[in-house]
Amino acid sequence: MTPSPWQRTKSWIARLFRREVAPGRFESDAKFAWHGWLAGMPLVWPRREYLVYIPRGWSRWKRAPLLVLCHACKQTPEEIVEATRMTALADRQGWLILLPRQKKSANPWHCWNWFDLRTAEGNGEAAIVAAQIETVVREYRADAKRVLVAGMSAGGALAAVLGIRHADLVQAAIVHSGLACGAAASPMTALGVMKRGPDTDVERIGSDARGTATTEHAETLRVPLLALHGDNDDVVAPRNAIALVRQYLRFNGHPAVDSPMVSDAVLPAADAESRETGADGRVVTTRDWRVGGKLVARLVTVSGLGHAWSGGDPNLPYNDAHAPDATALIGTFARDALP
Repeated sequence: MTPSPWQRTKSWIARLFRREVAPGRFESDAKFAWHGWLAGMPLVWPRREYLVYIPRGWSRWKRAPLLVLCHACKQTPEEIVEATRMTALADRQGWLILLPRQKKSANPWHCWNWFDLRTAEGNGEAAIVAAQIETVVREYRADAKRVLVAGMSAGGALAAVLGIRHADLVQAAIVHSGLACGAAASPMTALGVMKRGPDTDVERIGSDARGTATTEHAETLRVPLLALHGDNDDVVAPRNAIALVRQYLRFNGHPAVDSPMVSDAVLPAADAESRETGADGRVVTTRDWRVGGKLVARLVTVSGLGHAWSGGDPNLPYNDAHAPDATALIGTFARDALP
């Protein structure tokens, strides 16, 4: 039966206004930063490649949050985003993902140089990733008020630096099995710091960074931290997670760190604490600290977890299949921490 003119018109209108949901995809680019020179490698060109994951159904007419995900040593952007299943979270949440790529000439193991003195000050590789963030926010019309930076191990240490040194760009930091900003006094001490904890006063770094903000900004400054760490981590000692939390409590102006300190390896009393035991017997302890009712730090400690992404794909290095799912915890943290 031949469709009537009206039926054909209705079909044409339906096709015109039907919304085709585009699948997620990756795009690649590179960025140079004038302040990106490394102190220990002045001849390394301050330019790094990066990937951008564009989530399913993305439209530049709606400003999307941006998650920056920094890979670990001996890892690529493709491996960390696959192992963590972060694209699935991005598709559900409508997030853009920026994936910086370390190059071999800057580090033979593809580690981010969190121990480089210029990087720890916010220049070096921190400046390069900051320049990438600015570019992606501009070119993809991301929501500049909802930028999270995350990382695993050395990538987590770089995320910690970005949260402290680039609070104008970053609204939250997520550090899995990483270290505090400026934890190592020099590249020579980095391995010892990973094993034993910081050899610098990382709390002072947090306080000083807060103090350099303008008075108006300092009163409202808040970069919430999510720190995840396994108590069986023999690569980056759990003591580094304690130092990291204390640093961010200082940076965010939490009063608990002003009380008499028993030890820099002891956490101040949390404002809320919970403990859950999973089916596999692992105990997950979550501690929250708040200022004015707003979250400023969350520490998730997992018993039995080594130096690996919790809940990741065990077929890829630096991943543990057991609960909790760190990627899901990031989604929950984003809802609690971002405006």
